[in-house]
Amino acid sequence: MSIAVVGAGPVGLALALHAARTLPHAQITLFDSRPVERDVSADPRTLALSLGSVQLLRRLGAWPAEAAQPITAIQVSQAGGAWAMPGAEPVVHISAEAEGVLLLGAVLSYGALVSPLQQAWVAEERASAGRLRSRFGTPVAALKDMPGGVEVDAGTAETYDLAVVAEGGVYTERPATALGVASQPPLRRDYHQTAWVGTVTLEGGTPGLAFERFTRHGPAALLPLKPEPGAAAGSQCAALVWCVASEDDPVRALTDEQRLAVLATIFPAAAGRLTGLSPLKDFPLGLNAERRLVQGRTEHGGPGRTVRIGNAAQTLHPVAGQGLNLGLRDAYQLVAALRFADDLDAALRRVEWARAPDRWSLIAGTDLLARGFTWGGPGLAAVRGLGLAALQALPPLKSLLVRRFMFGSR
Repeated sequence: MSIAVVGAGPVGLALALHAARTLPHAQITLFDSRPVERDVSADPRTLALSLGSVQLLRRLGAWPAEAAQPITAIQVSQAGGAWAMPGAEPVVHISAEAEGVLLLGAVLSYGALVSPLQQAWVAEERASAGRLRSRFGTPVAALKDMPGGVEVDAGTAETYDLAVVAEGGVYTERPATALGVASQPPLRRDYHQTAWVGTVTLEGGTPGLAFERFTRHGPAALLPLKPEPGAAAGSQCAALVWCVASEDDPVRALTDEQRLAVLATIFPAAAGRLTGLSPLKDFPLGLNAERRLVQGRTEHGGPGRTVRIGNAAQTLHPVAGQGLNLGLRDAYQLVAALRFADDLDAALRRVEWARAPDRWSLIAGTDLLARGFTWGGPGLAAVRGLGLAALQALPPLKSLLVRRFMFGSR
């Protein structure tokens, strides 16, 4: 079996590495437009990983524990709006201890994750006697269905049994006519929200404690980061994701000092005192979800051999931080299906059906969270508050949802 993997981000690298070790007779070629000599280790973008993703990366021997900050507890609450108990505010408390695990997930930089994954892949490639190949600095221009395979156009045309597209991007960077041939148009939704991202410093916070705060403008989150070397005692650092309405954006015109003052009113006292804020970057938020993971059909009517995973299959709202986790599960289940496949087309059909419950339940859940807490109307804030209070009061239901976010549907 010959496999082309398009995209050497965390999902593409994890897939290629897992397939290299699990499918010993497969020939795997990894394509990416990024030159191999480009150092990705300093890329500061923040990634949130669930416990299930951490476990997968550990099995691959590519988990940089020293660079990751474990999440040991999460507080979820709604800011403002009256609810059933005046003066009180419903809070959902989630802890690793209550779930019987050491951590709920972890936070680290993009570079800290991709660099060891790439190093592990390069080591596998060198030991593979030509079975594995890297094509860094080689953008893929097009994929074309062929009888029994896929033609990959990357300057020269090569045919593979299977092409896996793991090259995504943010909502506006991913065109509707991406690589491959979709049998149905993707599900698209513009949330008309902007995410402002950066880092904050805090005093008096609790290490490992994350916050998800729902406001009338959109959700805001603080994700704990590894302390910087030489940081003052009691000082914490956290990644900020601050979502607001794009029209009449309440953040854009503010100075850093004003933004910090507003954030101090959004997050609860348990987060600590916000003392510093990095320059913020913004990007628009929307949903892109392919109807099917397996795409394209040959001119002879056979099933397509192009599979999308990760952001190439779905870009989600960051409200629950689940996009990367969903992509890693896509990769893991695809390799599992290929491991004992006598019939590649039948295996790909099984992947399509097996991934559907996890994909669509998470797509629907994040979509509801992204939009539902911004809906106005008499009594809706109270209803949402009661929902949070009920979730806190029902530990079995809370645990079920927490494990769903840690491990997906399985």
